[in-house]
Amino acid sequence: MLIEPGDEAMDLKEQKAINGDPADHWYYISKGRAIKSLLGRRPIKKLLDVGAGSGVFSKMLTAEGRADHATCVDPGYEADFVGGRRTDRIDFVRNVETVEADTVLMIDVIEHVDDDVALIRDYADRAPTGTRFLISVPAFQFLWSSHDEFLDHRRRYNLNNLRRSVESAGLEPVQMRYFFGLLFPAAAAMRLVDKKQDPEDAASQLKPAPSWLNASLVAVHDLERMALFPFNRLAGVTAFCLAEKPVLAETKVAA
Repeated sequence: MLIEPGDEAMDLKEQKAINGDPADHWYYISKGRAIKSLLGRRPIKKLLDVGAGSGVFSKMLTAEGRADHATCVDPGYEADFVGGRRTDRIDFVRNVETVEADTVLMIDVIEHVDDDVALIRDYADRAPTGTRFLISVPAFQFLWSSHDEFLDHRRRYNLNNLRRSVESAGLEPVQMRYFFGLLFPAAAAMRLVDKKQDPEDAASQLKPAPSWLNASLVAVHDLERMALFPFNRLAGVTAFCLAEKPVLAETKVAA
């Protein structure tokens, strides 16, 4: 795996910032529902969650019966984390030698490495033909702020350069969309103000939310997911790409 040892997945760092379980926070609830919308109802036998951190999205998918089994891989896991978090349906490992999954998640991962294409290709080359890859990244470079510094991002993306990275890694994009579009104007305003602050004050912009606000934000993004998400190629704070490993042309001819 090409993520450097010691790197910490986003939700492990932000779990400290929100002072609680990511699965209870509006951001992760809403993003998890967007992930489920993109994956649809196609059965998932084996899920590989790359850079999984706490495994929040794998837990959502297995708990609801959307995935039979998940393997969460992250080189930053400590030995007690690997041994203490395993369940009958979820394994936590530092690396994998083979990719036997039919679905691979790379949720907020590739922006953490210098060579995003190499990271995607490392898993794509080892995956069976037809494997689906769901990739999410922070959107729009002009939104760069101390939030990105805090999370050790290398870059942000728009749909075009995300597509180029995915295709360069040998995958075929199937669906590409932005999410958190309703947050976009507020996020842009906050990031512009943030650029004037001292870079050494880098911090996560995700904060704990009182229950009423948490529920309200979940409801707002449920509305966005149903009404806007299927068509949103314009703007958002997060960009998604659902891709597949295609059958090679020579394989099709031979068949």
